[in-house]
Amino acid sequence: MRTHVAEPWIEAPLQTFVDDARALFALLLHPNGQVMGQFGFTRAVDVMAACALAAAIHASAGELGRELDGKPFREMYHAGKDRQIFIGDVPTTRHRFVFLTVFDAESSLGLVRIYFQELCALLENAQPPATVQAPISAASLEHDLNRNLAILFGRAPRDSNGSESSISLA
Repeated sequence: MRTHVAEPWIEAPLQTFVDDARALFALLLHPNGQVMGQFGFTRAVDVMAACALAAAIHASAGELGRELDGKPFREMYHAGKDRQIFIGDVPTTRHRFVFLTVFDAESSLGLVRIYFQELCALLENAQPPATVQAPISAASLEHDLNRNLAILFGRAPRDSNGSESSISLA
């Protein structure tokens, strides 16, 4: 399977994590649920559902942590019968992302946490310099989300150079 990303600088760090941690699925998203990169999903509806759930879980856990401990919970983990899930906060100097990964007995929580820390560092170093961009308007939100999904699944329109156009969020 191939890693699909909305911005090219995300691809190498995400693929490194998937390879090293032996992840079955991986998602990098904004806290609002907008997907930035994915691995392992074959249907757009699954990506959208996973992003919505991950964003909601992250927000809920953050608030619960503030109530209980005075600071948000930054990592969550659940072990199922055959698969395990890890959700973590990815702070960078320009953005804050949420990362979700699913893994099985081929990996372990310890390995996932080690490679998650490496992913955070790789994303910090890979991000391009800040640029000033217009804010996303409510009128263009659906268009931007659909375009982002098209990029992630290789259905994006090509620009004049023949490469997939990308979405940049400043």
